[in-house]
Amino acid sequence: MPAQIPAHERLLNLVIALVNTSGRMTKEQVRRSVAGYQDAQSDDAFERMFERDKDTLRELGIPVVTVTSAGHGDDIGYRIDLDTYALPPIDLTAAELGVLAMAAQVWQDQAMRTDTTRALTKLRAVGEAPEANDLAVGLAPRVRAAGGALAPLVDAVQARQVVRFTYRAATTGEVRTRVVEPWKLLARRGGWLLVGFDRDRGASRSFRLSRIEGGVRPVGEPGAFEAPGPDELEAALTQWAPREERVATLAVLPERASALRARAVPAPADEPDWSADPAVGPLLAQRDVVHVPFRSGWELADELVGYGGAVLVVAPVELRRGVLHLLRTAAELDRPDRSGTDVEEGRAHG
Repeated sequence: MPAQIPAHERLLNLVIALVNTSGRMTKEQVRRSVAGYQDAQSDDAFERMFERDKDTLRELGIPVVTVTSAGHGDDIGYRIDLDTYALPPIDLTAAELGVLAMAAQVWQDQAMRTDTTRALTKLRAVGEAPEANDLAVGLAPRVRAAGGALAPLVDAVQARQVVRFTYRAATTGEVRTRVVEPWKLLARRGGWLLVGFDRDRGASRSFRLSRIEGGVRPVGEPGAFEAPGPDELEAALTQWAPREERVATLAVLPERASALRARAVPAPADEPDWSADPAVGPLLAQRDVVHVPFRSGWELADELVGYGGAVLVVAPVELRRGVLHLLRTAAELDRPDRSGTDVEEGRAHG
């Protein structure tokens, strides 16, 4: 059997059809001619799918209007109000195009890179200068790709559909299957974060997409849970909000870790003389001392592990322990005869 068309493709097909219809489209015409609706297994399934898609488009600001036949009041069709939907003429300055080009560089996921490239190509055609993105050279925020997890989670958040995935915990390295009601996706520290309701734990939780192993699988039907209210979502986001800002002291090899160096700040006023420390002093002779502000210790530890031996943590001690614990956990994963002893020890000292 052919693979089902994803929800976001079906929505796009519906928009194209309703924009290009000469008058209106009935539900029967939509089901017969718009790709994606043939996947409905029954009349009731099609009704639910179509009503949900109409609501989604309206929530996105796309004016889907109902058109009733003049001769038959029960003969209902649909179209998109082009007068409301059409954009005014676009007149972008070189600076505005530069900002858009910089924003597009955030999307490193291959599934979205093609779309952003095409959009920028079209926008540059109406801008004042084709080289407008040169204004943003050197200012290139990057969000690491989330593998295959991002696209299905975007669909699941939009469809309010429960998902199941395998997740490796940051602090213990424990691998477990999670069943989650996905609420919101956030970009944090160069990576993606999912905030949702963990059904097994009965509470809201956050998950870094880089720690999801394997695929994200939908569970049950779309619309299986109610979207969180503003207060509930705010409470969940506040729960995972970064703590008070602190400063980490790092020993960095020359010409390495440019992303850390770009965030560097002056040394704290109470910074000790590390060169006089018998353990730290010898390391500094071959490295630069870099001070980086941070709020979430586990996020910074997760970032520092990626630099390997190029970055050593001088202070604070709990950040150094966190990095060492992550490195030890990663090393243990390659041992076929490993036990839980070191993991439990790392948890006690982390």
